[in-house]
Amino acid sequence: MIGHPDKVLFPDDGITKGELAAYYEDVAPVMLPHIARRPVTMERYPAGIGQKGFIQKDVSKGFPEWLQRVEVPKKNGTSFYALVNDARALLWTANQNSITPHVWSSRVPELDRPDLCVFDLDPSNEDPDALRSAALQLRALLEEFGLPSWLKTSGSKGFHIVVPLDGQDGFDIVHRFAHGLATVLVDRDPAHLTQEFLKADRAGRILIDIGRNGFGATFAAAYAVRPKPGAPVSAPCTWQELEDALVGPRSFGLKTMRQRLDAVGGDLWAALHASGHSLRAPLEQLERLLPEERWQAARTASRRKPAPRKGRAARTKEPKQEP
Repeated sequence: MIGHPDKVLFPDDGITKGELAAYYEDVAPVMLPHIARRPVTMERYPAGIGQKGFIQKDVSKGFPEWLQRVEVPKKNGTSFYALVNDARALLWTANQNSITPHVWSSRVPELDRPDLCVFDLDPSNEDPDALRSAALQLRALLEEFGLPSWLKTSGSKGFHIVVPLDGQDGFDIVHRFAHGLATVLVDRDPAHLTQEFLKADRAGRILIDIGRNGFGATFAAAYAVRPKPGAPVSAPCTWQELEDALVGPRSFGLKTMRQRLDAVGGDLWAALHASGHSLRAPLEQLERLLPEERWQAARTASRRKPAPRKGRAARTKEPKQEP
């Protein structure tokens, strides 16, 4: 049962909480295989997206007894994350005014061994041609290392590109590989691509964000609605659609996703996990290719943080969610 189904969550579009729940109920068959057994962080908007929302990781309180959870260690304690393993749990998150479920790249019970390597293309400006070029360059570079890649819209500004893994490598290997690959990509096209974390240092270039590849880091789940006008969806798409300029970051939405699924015959990512890959050999290739000083320089750029404002102590904030 959805409480207050008439509550408007997208004021510019009149989309209600009931419509959000109906959407998630409809896409559950294609969405659940991608989010089951992954810890979920909820992005909640109790007053709709016109007001400030908040991120909720821990569900220690106020959750139904039937909701499956996983206990994860954190500094000075543990957190209990929800596991969305069935449609009932997915609808429960919608009933919490959670518009976007953000998920880990690993699954219970092997939370320290990711089954996805995630690249997030974050453009500084709206330039569809440059964004398309960046995605295709990334695909081509992955192919050089013998790795297939899968594509989805972010529902926001860019694209998410993922590589299915065999779940045998830890986050240290996956993150280092992603970091090294992004470094090579930026070195090949420094005029358009960057690893600079700070927007002020990007000079209009596209950030190759590999920050989704750490323990506890998240990305918007496949088929997740994003808290933007029009209720765009982070939806799987094909490389051919991108090559033909038929898709952009917000091409698909809550109101059109059923039509999209019918048109493409269901889940375009259905075979994503059919064969996962190890990154050990590709990482060895990267380490032969990149001198250590280049690794260090790229690492510094990707970790650069804004200086604290004068007169204020630096504050600790929740990790930034993906754009």
